[in-house]
Amino acid sequence: MSENSLDEILAALRAAGEETRLRILALFRSGELTVTELVTILRQSQPRVSRHLKLLCEAGLLERHREGTWIFYRLAEQGGPGNLARAVLDFIPWSDQLLQHDQERLTEVKRERTDRAAEYFRQNAVNWDKIRSLYISEKDVESLLLELTSDMEIDTLLDVGTGTGRMLEVFASRINRGIGIDLSREMLSVARVNLEKAKVGNCQIRHGDMYDLALPDETIDLVLFHQVLHFADDPLSALKETSRLLKKDGRAVIVDFAPHELEFLRQEHAHRRLGFSDQEIRGWCRQVGLMCDDMITLKGTELDVSVWVARKK
Repeated sequence: MSENSLDEILAALRAAGEETRLRILALFRSGELTVTELVTILRQSQPRVSRHLKLLCEAGLLERHREGTWIFYRLAEQGGPGNLARAVLDFIPWSDQLLQHDQERLTEVKRERTDRAAEYFRQNAVNWDKIRSLYISEKDVESLLLELTSDMEIDTLLDVGTGTGRMLEVFASRINRGIGIDLSREMLSVARVNLEKAKVGNCQIRHGDMYDLALPDETIDLVLFHQVLHFADDPLSALKETSRLLKKDGRAVIVDFAPHELEFLRQEHAHRRLGFSDQEIRGWCRQVGLMCDDMITLKGTELDVSVWVARKK
């Protein structure tokens, strides 16, 4: 912090120096949360929780992001009070009984999210490619991804949230080895069948978590996030794991919806986020050591698709 930010430091310290607000900061160690989720965890009224969040945001410790009818909160980016918020987490007494109960309820909230998404994927695994193409031309996206990576020699490709394995099939002739990771076993079963039908022998499918991919550091040339991050509880952590895996000069390609207000995608299709802005993706990439090229937009009838190429510094 600069020397002329004493008022900023004092405001942040005052905001953090209260029991409930300290509990709230502790909950943001693991990603974004909504007011409703915080109310469930803290077992306090919505107006009271909202008041605490307002103070934390005004002090610069948290950031607020509106998407349609939902509002997401997360720790402020590093710099100024954001650094102070992360420093406070280093002193949190995690063995405290009250905080342990908060973490248990946080785990339950996340489990319910995961269960809802898993049920959706289970019901729609066979028709997944058809569902995903309702709003955009997948062929246009696939052609663009091949074009954007045409200058690369790709030894190992990682497809995060591989779904039906379509991206592995598209890139199979361009790579020496492909790995598809997905949390849904139903999706993986479909992907295996599809890759066998397409006679793709240089790709493998694994059950895995985008936040902990269990692969060695700096072993991947290209990582794909194709319409995956809008399902993620914590996109920043997923990108951080990606940065760890990428070789020097490796690339991550992110394909997702531009910001929109189609709320039914949350209710009917288990979307956690209603698209991402260029500023948001760039900010996250910058935090994990990735540098984005200019965003590319593919216009659709109802939804626009954004594509980012992020390079390992």
